[in-house]
Amino acid sequence: MERGYWMTQGMARVAGVNLTQALLDGWLDRAELETMVGRCGACRRCEACTAWLARAVPTVAPPEFCGNRGGLERLRGQ
Repeated sequence: MERGYWMTQGMARVAGVNLTQALLDGWLDRAELETMVGRCGACRRCEACTAWLARAVPTVAPPEFCGNRGGLERLRGQ
């Protein structure tokens, strides 16, 4: 679960999304965050994700293979 949390945070940061602020502003609830973290933790593309995060430029859309892409793009628009 810890890996999933940090990978979710990293992907959100690169996508220009502050998950803590999204929680505080009501754009995201804890259950949704837990789902995102669980999805990331269960993902089998960890190596690809880590490599992508290492070379990503902040405020870009998550990669196509990211299971949280849609949710992060929705939050990015808030």
